[in-house]
Amino acid sequence: MPDKYTAFAPFYDALSGEYPVYRAGRVRGIGALTPQPGEQVLDLGCGTGLNFPLLQDRVGPLGTIVGIDRSARMLEQARRRAIKAGWDNVILIQADALLLDPAAVRATIQGQGGSGTSDAALATYSLSLMPEWRKAWANLRELLRDDARVAVVDMQEPVGWARLLTPLARAACALGGADIAAHPWQAVEEDCTGLIRDSARAGHLQIRAGTLRGALS
Repeated sequence: MPDKYTAFAPFYDALSGEYPVYRAGRVRGIGALTPQPGEQVLDLGCGTGLNFPLLQDRVGPLGTIVGIDRSARMLEQARRRAIKAGWDNVILIQADALLLDPAAVRATIQGQGGSGTSDAALATYSLSLMPEWRKAWANLRELLRDDARVAVVDMQEPVGWARLLTPLARAACALGGADIAAHPWQAVEEDCTGLIRDSARAGHLQIRAGTLRGALS
């Protein structure tokens, strides 16, 4: 994740356009993922933990949320969010999704009371920040059960009448370091069954969810 996320971590929630634009994708993505009470859900590129309240509503106190992010400062904000809310079922791990050692991450999760493999995973607006997002996807799969459910929420250029807003969408993505043309939800379409397709904000936000077909060959 770009260094700017470290510098702006304390202000990220206020400056990210969360409520006017991007929260809609989180709500729909987690709805499509359908986390169940007691499950362990991995949040890849969790940032400041904006997904955590929505996930907590689903998994409950007996479930577990595992947040992974490259930025220590972003994780510091996520930890503060969890402490303030009284959530003791959140495990936070600082790791680069492109470089992490899945075996080491699984061991770290187990060492903090979680399961070595998660039941479900979510990546919201994070894979498009990574130049080799398919490598991050492969690493993510190594942290999941073979039949885990996954959801990806990310951005593309608006469609229809909203094409007029394309320059604004491109500028917003560039400012955040995201590649608006990455389309990382393709991995869900390629690797999953029971596919759910959704979109929001005139197609700018793309949501895909499904169940993994099985172990990587």
